[in-house]
Amino acid sequence: MTSIAMVCHRYYPDLGGIETHVREISERLVHRGFDVEVICTDPTGKYPSNDYHNGVKITRFKSWAPKDAFYFAPQLYFYIKNHDYDIIHAQNYHALPALFASAAVKGRLIFTPHYHGGSHSFFRNLLLKPYKLIGYFIFEKAEKVICVSEYEMKLIENDFHVSRARLVHIPNGLNMEDFKDINELKKESKIILYVGRLESYKGIQYIIEALPLLDDYRLKVIGKGNYEKKLHELAQRLNVSDRIDWLKDIDNEEILSHFKSADVFVNLSTFEAYGITVSEALACGTPCIVARDGALEEFIDGDGCVGMDYPVDINSLADIIKSRKRCAPRKMPDWEDVTSDLIGLYSI
Repeated sequence: MTSIAMVCHRYYPDLGGIETHVREISERLVHRGFDVEVICTDPTGKYPSNDYHNGVKITRFKSWAPKDAFYFAPQLYFYIKNHDYDIIHAQNYHALPALFASAAVKGRLIFTPHYHGGSHSFFRNLLLKPYKLIGYFIFEKAEKVICVSEYEMKLIENDFHVSRARLVHIPNGLNMEDFKDINELKKESKIILYVGRLESYKGIQYIIEALPLLDDYRLKVIGKGNYEKKLHELAQRLNVSDRIDWLKDIDNEEILSHFKSADVFVNLSTFEAYGITVSEALACGTPCIVARDGALEEFIDGDGCVGMDYPVDINSLADIIKSRKRCAPRKMPDWEDVTSDLIGLYSI
């Protein structure tokens, strides 16, 4: 049985784009006969150090992660060094576990960097410059580098001079079966939806600023993060707090109902390697507005998904929201197909 160490910064029940990616492929790999151990960190110390979930072995190490960054856990290096795996698949350039894994690997290393070229934080951007000198090491050690978008592939080719021969494009997927019978929610007004982490670079503040121009709309925000307090303060200053629903820790079935029921989904994030929430909205037939500069631009088709430039013009954003109409559900890659592509890569 082929053994795979899937190394990432966090894992289920923590939520996020990378966390979802790792969980979806890990559980499917186990189902297809692979022995998968997820090696990750837990800065909170609230999860078991050793655990199993849906057949996946989970090993967690306490880490230092100021403001949900870095995930410094050198003990992860020693753990990998003392164990034998057929393949180590490291995830996420922007956190240190991938670096520790690349230093400890004794055999094959596959790397999915989820690289978006920078950070929304001035301090983190400063740190990324010296880190890049070390980060080169991960790309050099990797047998193959998996990119989830063409945008990410071009960034990596330019920033790390990785040859096209070692770059592989395998996008994120969805569980398309989940989109067949989604229950729509009752609503008394039009709904703008945002789903994801609450961070300044996600652009949620611009949606709130547009609400005074959108009398017929409510905003639903699903997620949590460091920027939540400031978003609440902004809503209070603009007197729109009573038109915003703040939701968190809800299951996937309910989230899909919100996607299906929304009149428009808005994600103005400037730092994305892919954009799972946009693909989920489009799979539901919900029109989207995204930031034009970055990976989200690959979803723009002028119909179901339109783009906005930065700096964001609030009046223009409000007008675009009003103009959005429901679109035909878009077919997206399935996680089963993604896993098959990954197994093909492992088998080379």
